[in-house]
Amino acid sequence: MIESAELVVAALAAGAAAGARETASTAVKDVYAGVKTLAVRVLRRAEFVPAEVVEMVKADAVTPAGDESGTAGRRELAAALTAADAGADEELVAAALKMLELTDPDGTQAGKYRVQLHGNKGVQVGDHNTQTNTFR
Repeated sequence: MIESAELVVAALAAGAAAGARETASTAVKDVYAGVKTLAVRVLRRAEFVPAEVVEMVKADAVTPAGDESGTAGRRELAAALTAADAGADEELVAAALKMLELTDPDGTQAGKYRVQLHGNKGVQVGDHNTQTNTFR
């Protein structure tokens, strides 16, 4: 499966973008509210998560992957979710998958959010990535 922290970040960004539109369905708004609540809960139980990261989630300020202005914030959020072991929270991961299913049905259908990697080096999953590898 795609790294759980990145999955949650993608779901938060998709929910923030969809929720900002007046045409967002009640289902999208409800699922997004759930993802936000669960993400904040996970972040708050972890040690050393900057308050700005929690506020970014609460303020609907997580931007989509193609938006360069939010790249640093997305990285910081992903790191905080990884440190908080967000992937172990099955309820959060399920809600994130549901959010992406609602906001990106084509990507979900194509398996975009269900990538499995084990023991690999130099692999990136997702859109708009840049990577430089130096293996020794």
